[in-house]
Amino acid sequence: MSNIKSAFNRGKAFIPFITCGDPDLETTAACVHAAVENGADLIELGIPFSDPTAEGPVIQGANIRALNGGVTTDKIFDFVRELRKDINVPMVFMTYANVVFSYNSDKFISTCKEIGIDGLILPDLPFEEKEEFLPQCHKYGVDLISLIAPTSNDRIAMIAKEAEGFLYIVSSLGVTGTRTEITTDIASITKIIRENTDIPCAVGFGISTPEQAKRMSDISDGAIVGSAIIKIIEKYGRNAPEYVGQYIKEMKSAMN
Repeated sequence: MSNIKSAFNRGKAFIPFITCGDPDLETTAACVHAAVENGADLIELGIPFSDPTAEGPVIQGANIRALNGGVTTDKIFDFVRELRKDINVPMVFMTYANVVFSYNSDKFISTCKEIGIDGLILPDLPFEEKEEFLPQCHKYGVDLISLIAPTSNDRIAMIAKEAEGFLYIVSSLGVTGTRTEITTDIASITKIIRENTDIPCAVGFGISTPEQAKRMSDISDGAIVGSAIIKIIEKYGRNAPEYVGQYIKEMKSAMN
């Protein structure tokens, strides 16, 4: 069984997204610990990239700060090795195809396995081109997580049938960022998913309030929150972990 599935065994999963190295890796580690202590079920770690096309200004800013601080893929691999000494929840990387390619796909994915990364999310990798990375992911037992967008329409069933780990439902068109309301008909998307797979699905992009997290997790298996957490880290810097923990506690209790 995919380790990722275990994140959804205890009810609705709360999945925070944290950019590695913003403002530094020590703060990232403290934020991850605070997240897990306050109920996070799976951690999505962002590997910064100079041209993060799926991201809005908040996460773009985090990427720039992390890269300016000297973060590299190798440093992030070492950082995860350390984290894994006392963090047991599933962890996935969110990054861009170019990051994996330029590192060497086989080496990147085998290292993911070795350090305890359970899955890989590549938002710029079209479903039709996933064969670029799928053989290595299968070889090393790392789930390649598919995204379903509001525009996926007749492709939803096909993507769901071949899904691994969990399905990432993109709630809104455009880039990441907090939104005042989510208007996409998530219920009809999850209905098609459930008709085609028993793999869990979680909703991301735009969720920032406990009410939104509750609403989205009521119609799916979990909620993914990135920009709202990155804003807290941007505001409080090295003092952010305490505030990140409080925020996640609120979100998680709203969902249950």
